[in-house]
Amino acid sequence: MHHTLVALVEDKPGVLNRVASLFRRRNFNIESLTVGRTAEPGISRMTIVIDSDQASAERVTAYLYKLVNVLQVEDLGMVPAVARDLALVKVAVAGHDRGALLRVVDETRAHIVDTGEQTMTLEITGEPPHVDAVISRLEPLGIVEMVRTGQVAMRRGDTALSAAQYS
Repeated sequence: MHHTLVALVEDKPGVLNRVASLFRRRNFNIESLTVGRTAEPGISRMTIVIDSDQASAERVTAYLYKLVNVLQVEDLGMVPAVARDLALVKVAVAGHDRGALLRVVDETRAHIVDTGEQTMTLEITGEPPHVDAVISRLEPLGIVEMVRTGQVAMRRGDTALSAAQYS
């Protein structure tokens, strides 16, 4: 089962390395890891997706809290959450494939962000299963290159993860 952990961390050199090393030492595989700024200066937000059972996810959360620069951790697997992924996919467009590609774009809410003579680059955003499904539809058309951001997620509703108490 996938667990999505969100950690607020101090924006300092070496924090990402310490978090990744913790997972390596404990023999956990990270499915997805994204890091970005927050609205709070000096605080970054990590979204870490792991494939583990509930007990292991709880252990990882406890281990994360032991790291000096980690301020707050939440397992979004236990609460209603919104998750999104972004993929840029460059697809081959031979003359006969262009129509099929445009149908996929229309049916899946993908966006064309670049066109070349032989390729078209699409932006696909949505929940990770949606992105996976669109990529599966594009594979028979000929994916030339692809990159994914990894999942970002936050709790639904009015509750917010905030590190204001630590600043």
